[in-house]
Amino acid sequence: MGATIVLASANAGKLRELASLLAPAAVELRPASDFDIPAPEETGQTFLENALLKARNASDRTCLPAIGDDSGLVVPALRGAPGIYSARFAGVDATAADNNAKLVAALDGVADRRAHFYCALVFLERADDPAPVVATGAWHGRIVDRPRGAGGFGYDPHFFVPELGATAAELAPEIKNARSHRGIAARALAQALARALDR
Repeated sequence: MGATIVLASANAGKLRELASLLAPAAVELRPASDFDIPAPEETGQTFLENALLKARNASDRTCLPAIGDDSGLVVPALRGAPGIYSARFAGVDATAADNNAKLVAALDGVADRRAHFYCALVFLERADDPAPVVATGAWHGRIVDRPRGAGGFGYDPHFFVPELGATAAELAPEIKNARSHRGIAARALAQALARALDR
């Protein structure tokens, strides 16, 4: 195993997906919870700004390289909501079920169900790294009212991918990783990390 990198997230689903996707870079990815790092206040106005805030906070508190991830669901008919508030769409302590219920209610009677997941990943060698490595990805689909599938997490049961005829929660992990917003961003980041750590 190569360098230890802190993932600035305690989300087990994100850790599992990113650890698998970053395997080609031969790094050990450890969650912020291993270091008892409090999450920073997400004051950014974009996914990228929040990913950078998270990465800098994790690196500063551990003196280790860090990856910050900020991702969420963007629904054009809701003027981009839930967007950067995806994890707390229904409130600070909202569960995935709460967020999904609010999403479906907000789209009641709305014909335009287009949506996309967006992911911004940031890698920092140190907290004051002036040149962070940035990778992004988007995954397009539409929202369905009834949840389908037991896999994935978050909005996955309601995110339908037309070309696959399934929701994200119905996809096998390897299929989801091959197409998802996080998969696209992580593969780009893995290539950049492999080059950076090879120096």
